[in-house]
Parts: sequence; structure tokens; C-alpha cells
Amino acid sequence: MSQTVDRALSILPLLAQGPADLGQVAERLGVHKSTALRLLRTLHEHGLVYRQQDQRYRLGARLFALAQEAVENLDVREIAHPHLVDLNEQIGHTVHLAVYEEGEVVYIDKVESRYPVRMYSRIGKPVAITVAAVAKLLLADFPEPERRAIAERLDYPMYTPRSIPNAAAFLEELAAVREQGWATDLGGHEESINCVGAPIRGAEGRVVAAMSVSAPNVVVTAEELLSLLPLVRRTADAITRDYSGLHSPGGAPRTPGRLHSPGGDPRTPDRNPTSPKDDA
Repeated sequence: MSQTVDRALSILPLLAQGPADLGQVAERLGVHKSTALRLLRTLHEHGLVYRQQDQRYRLGARLFALAQEAVENLDVREIAHPHLVDLNEQIGHTVHLAVYEEGEVVYIDKVESRYPVRMYSRIGKPVAITVAAVAKLLLADFPEPERRAIAERLDYPMYTPRSIPNAAAFLEELAAVREQGWATDLGGHEESINCVGAPIRGAEGRVVAAMSVSAPNVVVTAEELLSLLPLVRRTADAITRDYSGLHSPGGAPRTPGRLHSPGGDPRTPDRNPTSPKDDA
């Protein structure tokens, strides 16, 4: 990189700390004021810096527009996929990635389990929105009025006795997911299938996607699957860092205690799965 380009780029992180005058820029770069002025003028011509009325310089609107455009063109699936594969190689279970689109939560990536029992989920397929862990994570991030509006227009099919039965219970579940930063589906869509998931966040901290790990009881118990939650959350955090440069908030995950259905009954795993479906 040429010295001129290097110096020009060094101005941007300086101004990110706040407006600075010509003398401050020259001092920080270790150059004469005339050199600093030439660099600032070039950046100003491209909209990357802006000169205020007090003659101090700040970052320009063009820089923010470019950053926003870059974020919008990021492909979360492309960025997440290597992390999903790595997690799958470590634990062997099915890993999913999902997003919210036009009122549905849809799988956009899947890494198959290495075990003989496979999930029937597929990329492009909407999930069972009232029970799936990925759906809970995506909807929990919405502002409360939007969560309520969505919850009130959904149907609540009772796939199993552990399915969420109504809007009030769903809103309670979303509030808990929002607070704790992770979600589960413990037999809510099919009694023999369990799932744990974590959110992936964009540059503004909003949830842009959700990932999950799913497995049937015949392969691993619900308790054993929940023990993978810290690893799932670390994977989601790594994807968030690569996608947006942020660390997912929330710190260390709480340790799950007894496993409960939405109605509060202890989770008793079913050891005889048939035709496993997977809405994680």
C-alpha cells in the first residue's frame, strides 16, 4: 500500500472518534499541515469526510452509505455456512439456519446429521412458526407491538401436547427467549425431536437470522442436547462477528434446569421416534 493511501485511510479511524481540525489530523499522522489538507480534500471530494462550519472535519455521509450498502449485500448464508459445517463436524447433529421473510420463517441452509436418522426439513421450507426454536428467536427480537400483532394473527395447531396453545402463551415464550438470548423446541412439533437455537445479529444489533441444532431422542436425550447450548451460542456469536463485526449480547448462557414444556410439565423424552420431522 502506498504511503499516501495509508495516510488517507488512517484519517478515517481518527475522525470516527469525533471531529478534528487540520492541526490535529496533521499531528496524528505526523505530517505537515499542507499534506494533511491535501489528503482531507481528496477524502472530502469523495464524500468520505465533511468539513464543518467550525473548520473541523468529521466522517462524511457517503462513508455511512457505503457501509450500509455493504451490509445489505452481505449474504448471511455464505458467511454462516463454514461455521455450521464446523459445528456439525464437532457434534454430528443436524444444523439449520433460518430467516424471517414475508410473514414466514424459512430455512436457508442445512447441514445433515451424520447419524442414520435424518430430519425431513429442507432448504426453502417454512418452519412451524409457533413451536420452532429459530422462529422464536427471530420473532422475539421484534418490538412488543409487532410481536403482539403477529401472535394474534397466527393459528396454534397442537402438533403434540407440548405445542404452544395460544397467543398469550406464545408471547410469554417470546418474552423469555428475548431475555435469555436462546430458544428451544422440546418436542413441540414432534415429540421425538428436540432442538436448541441461538440468534445471529446484524450491524445494528437486530436479529437477522437464527441457527439451531436438532436431534431425535433415539440419538441423544433432550438433556444431552441442551448441554450443547454453550457451543451453539459460541457458533452464533462467531457468525455474528463475521457478518457484522459485533459480539452477540447476553454473556454466558444460563444453565438450563429441568426441561419444561410451554405448559410447565417436565419434559419426558420419547425413545420411539417415527418419521422424524424437524422444525427447529
